[in-house]
Amino acid sequence: MFRVVEKRVLAPRTTWFRIEAPLVARRHKPGQFVLVRVHEKGERFPLTIVDSDKTGGTIALVSQEVGKSTALLARVEEGECILDVVGPLGRPTDIHHYGRVVCVAGGIGAAPLLPITRGMKEAGNDVTVILGARSKELIILREELASVCHRMHIATDDGSEGFHGFVSQLLEERIRCGEMFDHAVAIGPLPMMEAVCKVTRQYNIPTIVSLNPIMVDGTGMCGGCRVMVYGETKFACVDGPEFDGFGVDFASLAHRLKMYHTQEQCALERMAKEAE
Repeated sequence: MFRVVEKRVLAPRTTWFRIEAPLVARRHKPGQFVLVRVHEKGERFPLTIVDSDKTGGTIALVSQEVGKSTALLARVEEGECILDVVGPLGRPTDIHHYGRVVCVAGGIGAAPLLPITRGMKEAGNDVTVILGARSKELIILREELASVCHRMHIATDDGSEGFHGFVSQLLEERIRCGEMFDHAVAIGPLPMMEAVCKVTRQYNIPTIVSLNPIMVDGTGMCGGCRVMVYGETKFACVDGPEFDGFGVDFASLAHRLKMYHTQEQCALERMAKEAE
């Protein structure tokens, strides 16, 4: 059992947790994730480790309510326990001194991007963050990201703050204004990551994306997290979760992510009826 020692709401349907998990905290590196199971009848689902305190033995996770399991996690209060937190899993981010690095986050992607951005700055890179969301109220971890980069640009789909448009459009505008980058990291919804890759490809900027497909065991055995990268089958849980964005087959991955949409909606509806 893993106790929740702190909880706070970051945005509508988005919650930050600090959880006691000393073994995970001790071994965590940027880019890695855990598999969470709220109770014994629940499903396993992946969440990137946002932060770790090796001395205090805690990790931080951010979860957005998109299905029954994440909705159940949002109901866990401080002092209560989560059944399983397995990890750290996945390959750590390949952090080096690249030079000028741009870290692009869309929505909940700001959470996994935080430790990567911090690592890039600590490695001596000049780091720019482009942080986006559908609207101002959905921007998360703004202060935390600002503290680990050299400059930040904000974009909102509805224009409620910063640049009016998508993060990919803002990235292209910054490049056209003379800001050049040697390396890029993009994390967020699939369409957003694909759009960012289309921009960076034009300017020959190597780009890493973090993928979050369906996962079950986190060891590569179930095959649920398979993705196509440069025409080869990869498993996000053991080969990733980060891949060269130029080689990812975003279309096939988007199709796979929709496989259980109907079942997820039915589960949410049953849970809502049970709560009445």
